[in-house]
Order: sequence, then structure tokens, then C-alpha cells
Amino acid sequence: MDTPDLYDRSLYINRELSWLEFNRRCLAEANDPENRLLERVKFLAICHGNMDEFFMIRVPGLILRRSPGMMLDAPDNMDPDTLIRTLSSEVQVLVREYSECWKELKRLLYREGVRIRTVESLSSEQRAWVSNFYRTRVHPVLTPLALDVSHPFPFISNNSLNLAVRLDRKGETLHARVKIPVGTFPRFVRIPSEQGGSDFVLLEDIVRHSAHMLFPGLTVEGAYPFRVTRNADIKVTIDEACDLMSAVEESIEGRDTGFAVRMMVDDEMPRDMVSMFGNNLKLTKMQIHKSGGAMMLTDLWEIANLDIPSLREEPLTPFTPPELSEEASLFPAIKERDWILYHPYESFSTIVRLINEAASDPGVQSIKICLYRVGRDPPVVQALRKARERGKTVSVLMELRAKFDESNNILWARELERIGVHVVYGPVDLKVHSKMLQIVRLEGDKLVRYTHLSSGNYNVGTARQYGDISFLTANQEIGEDVGELFNTLTGYFGPRVYNHILVAPVTLKGRLIEMIDREIRHMCASGDGYIAFKANGLIDSDIIAALYRASMAGVKVDLNIRGLCCLRPGVPGISDNIRVISIVDRFLEHARIYYFNNGGDPEMYMGSSDMMPRNLVARVEVIFPVLDREMMRQVKESILDVHLADNVKARNLLSDGRYVPVERRGPPLRSQQWLLENRGIWHG
Repeated sequence: MDTPDLYDRSLYINRELSWLEFNRRCLAEANDPENRLLERVKFLAICHGNMDEFFMIRVPGLILRRSPGMMLDAPDNMDPDTLIRTLSSEVQVLVREYSECWKELKRLLYREGVRIRTVESLSSEQRAWVSNFYRTRVHPVLTPLALDVSHPFPFISNNSLNLAVRLDRKGETLHARVKIPVGTFPRFVRIPSEQGGSDFVLLEDIVRHSAHMLFPGLTVEGAYPFRVTRNADIKVTIDEACDLMSAVEESIEGRDTGFAVRMMVDDEMPRDMVSMFGNNLKLTKMQIHKSGGAMMLTDLWEIANLDIPSLREEPLTPFTPPELSEEASLFPAIKERDWILYHPYESFSTIVRLINEAASDPGVQSIKICLYRVGRDPPVVQALRKARERGKTVSVLMELRAKFDESNNILWARELERIGVHVVYGPVDLKVHSKMLQIVRLEGDKLVRYTHLSSGNYNVGTARQYGDISFLTANQEIGEDVGELFNTLTGYFGPRVYNHILVAPVTLKGRLIEMIDREIRHMCASGDGYIAFKANGLIDSDIIAALYRASMAGVKVDLNIRGLCCLRPGVPGISDNIRVISIVDRFLEHARIYYFNNGGDPEMYMGSSDMMPRNLVARVEVIFPVLDREMMRQVKESILDVHLADNVKARNLLSDGRYVPVERRGPPLRSQQWLLENRGIWHG
């Protein structure tokens, strides 16, 4: 029997289609009547945000690769033209489903006293309020732009909301464009309510209703919302004359001005107007989508964040182990034993408090940290500022190229430099995605390293919304590893030998494949091969091929992959022994756990890296071993196995790339709810 080609394109699900499947799973949550209403609104906002990012980041690369015979650098090797046609069809189906979902959510919101109104449906008093709001607040900031031979076609910025206006001047048809000032004003404008609850009107509806004031002497025949999405996949180019920060700043300036990728138009926009805008933007028919009344629903966060407790999930009260409570110093507790915290079920404030304590502790000599996404008003940065003010040596590796957070990171890098923090940006050719903190403390006549490693960012906002693993240890060998890696990143990056941690792009991928192959040997020797992974994405073809080899040898493989997955499970003779589930629920699944049974001597790694080429080859990533056997058992049984047993929010990946709800056998188990009710149980 011939050995199958495990890199055959038919064995791989297309990455972009997998992305759209993830959006379908988010949409399923928006449609789920078991979810609280504002939670459903949140998921619809997430769907639109994901779709925007898809068109800004993924689609431009496909367009640029469109040439005869050219194939994509992807496991499935689909040609760009075929993929673009397929995506266009799939996206239009999704947009229609978004529209139907939004209609239903609006109906349910109305019933709960949250009314999204049209100007025409308002009372005379409310219309008077809207007219005054427009005249005194909105009208002064608007700039109508004529579209004719004497005016150049205006630049339409990325993801801006606009009105295309059709006008009549004594029988002559004219056109204009008006940019809607979303950001200056809320998209959903709250107006005085006459019947309790809350009434909102869309900002573009307010402008449309009063558009005649922008064009005196002309008749407004129609005003139609539209939106253009542009290429935002910036490339940072560095030459001898500039540094990394300058190069990133220069690159992000072009984010709003990239070539147009998609235009969404109001369903009622006349065809000739659609063609006029499409031609000027150099868009094909496949790149123009009707909105179905679901235009720019990323702004639904304004509704999702309304303070209506009855429509929201119960507030989360994170657990803090008694040994890590605020009454005692954290250093003795960490020195006594290793700690694994699972956020948001456990409080991220413990990590912030550790940095604050280090800032004040007279024994602390230095603090080193990698920052990737820190947020707008980061307590972690404030703690580092305090440490520097108190004379500590503080070193920060700030990754300036964190997508869509570049400007914020540059701002904080400059602020930290201003107060005397050592700020570095890492290797030019590698994005630093590892999450590391190290505190060096003088205890007696010895220096002790306290280390924090994580799957998530030092960001208190996302720490309340993402499921992430934190690891706190005073293990000196792990401390030496992390200290060595910090020195490598602030000096010159290159190969190093580490005691325990696995580092991409140096050792991580190769070691993962070695451990998969080791499981095959155990399976052949004793029949107890088992692998379980929890990650955000699985795309790397070498890792997938290794998992196929394991499955063919009889190794049972359980994969909990939240997002993109190119592995095709259930292929006879290839992946029969591989099960893939995805969980989309209240918190974004973001933890990475890699478990190998290893013939009864199990190994578990956790950390920042997914199984994607960008993580394994183009980024600095760290995963760390769980050395304590009892801790490993607790994490496996109380975290990893619980997620794998989910039969409420989990969906199975089929061999054709579709996801279906897991068949429920036995009592319902919603893993995130179980973890909320049993938070901290993994401490034993």
C-alpha cells in the first residue's frame, strides 16, 4: 500500500473559508435565544468587526496575488481567483444572515424598551429635538462634496460611513457625497423618550432627514448610506536611514489610504450610482455588497454596552486564592510553590499587584517585561512608572507592530522612555508575541528571579474578556531561561540553549513535532498514545501532517481550536482518530495548552503560541512546561478536559469544513459556566 501524501491539498481546509466559518459560529451565538439579549447584540458586533478585519487584512493579499497560474502559499493551495469568487458568494450569504439577525434583535430590543427608531417614526416633539440637534451640533461639522467633472472624486477613507446623495437642479441630475461624523458623535444617537426606556436614531438617518439643508436650492431625491473598506495590511519597511519606530509610524499613516477592497451599499441605492462609485474606486461587481440594512454594525457595541442588568450576563467576580490575597506579600507565596491562574475566572489584578509590589519592595533590583497590547490607560504601565520613580531598573520590550495597536504602543513607548525606562523594540525581522515578566529580588545574599509567563496580554480590559493562562514561578531554571531570552531580545537574537522553555522560531516547532512523533512510538509500543491541544489556530502544515501521522498510527487526538483550523478531521485512513471542536461563548477562548500522554509520564506546555506559521516562524513565542505533576493533573482534569467535554457551546468540525453542534450525551456541560461555578478548583 502506497504511503499517502500528507501534504496533499485535499487534506487541508482553506484558511479563509475557515475564517468565515468562525464568523458563522459567532453569528450562531447572536442568534441563540438562550443568550441574554445584549450578549447577542455583542456577538453581532463581533461578527461585523471580524468581517472588517477579514477584508482589511486577508482579502488584499488575495487580490494582489491574482495572476494566471499563481497559487497561494497555503496548505490547500487554492488559486486566488477561485478563492475570491468563493469568498464573495459566502460573504453575501453571511451579510444576508447578519441582516436577518439584526432585524430580530431590533424587534426584541424594542420589546425591552430599547428602540432603534427612524426619524419618520418619531413624535413631532422628538423630530423637533432631532432637527435642533442636527442644526446646532451636526450640520456645522459636515462637508458636502459635489461629484462632477469640475470636482475630483473625493477620497473615501477606510471604513468611514457616508451618504451618496442624488440631487435635482431644474431637471439636471447631480450627485454628492457626505461623510457621516461617526466618532465625533455616537452612531446610535439617544433622543428624549416619551414612553420610558430608551430611544435611539442612527446618525446617518438624522443627516439624511436634514440633507436638504446642505444643498439649498436643490431637491434631494435620495440619500443612501455606503461604506468602503480598504487594504490595511501594512508592511513595515526599514532602511538604513530610519529606526523601527519611525518605520512603523510611516507605515500606519497609509492604513486609511490603501486600495479599496470592498464597498457596502444601501439596498435602495440606484444601480447607476453604485456603478459610479464602484468604477471610481476600481471595484469589480464581486467587491460590491448590498448591506441588507446591516451597515457598519461594529457600532452595535454602543448598544451592547448599555447598563441594563436584566439584559446582560451576571457580573463576574473573579476568584483569588487565599495565599495570593491582598493581605500578604506575593513573593513568599510564589517562592513556596508555582501558581497557574486562569483568567478571567481568576483575577488579573494579582499580576498588576505583583508589579506594584515589586515597584515598592526595597529588595527588588530590576523588572523586565514584554508588552504587546496594553490598552488605553494601562495599570501595568503605571506600575512600571512607579518602579522607575523609586529607582528600580526597568526594561520594557514594546512590540510596536501589534496590529491596530501600533499608535497606542508608540505612545506608551515614548512615555516610558521619557521617564528613564529602558525601552527596546525587539528584532527587526521578528514580531515579539511572547508574554513575559521577570522580577529580580535580592533575598539575603542571593538574587531570586520571580517569573510570570502567560498566553494573554498585560491588558486589564482583555483580561476580563479573554480566557488566558498565567503562570507564576520562582523556579530558578525557568527564571534563567526567561532571563536569557530577555537578554537575547534586548541584545542580538540568535540560537540559545534553554533548560525548559520552548522558543519560536528556534526550538518550539521542532520540539512539538518531536513530541507528536514520540506519541506515535508509545502507541506502537503500548497502545496508550494520546494528544490534546487547546489553541486559537491550527494552520501550520508540518504540525498538521505530524498529527495525521499520529492518527494513522492509532493515537487519539483531541483538538480544541477556537478559530482557524486547516486540519481536516474524519478522513478515512488519515484523520479518523482526530476530533476537533470549537467553543464560542461569553469569554474569548485564548489559552494555549499542549498535552502529551508520553506513555504515562505526561508532559504539558502552555504559553503564547498557536500552531500557525506566523507564530512558529515569524514571531518570538514562548511556551513553558508544567513541571509539578499534581498541578498538571489538576489543569488537565479541571480545565483542558472540561473544555473538551463541553456539549452546550462546543461545535464539531466535520471533514467538509462545516461546524455542527456537539451531540449531547449525558447532562449538559457548558464549560465556561462550569469554570465560573468552580473557579479555582484547579488549585487542588
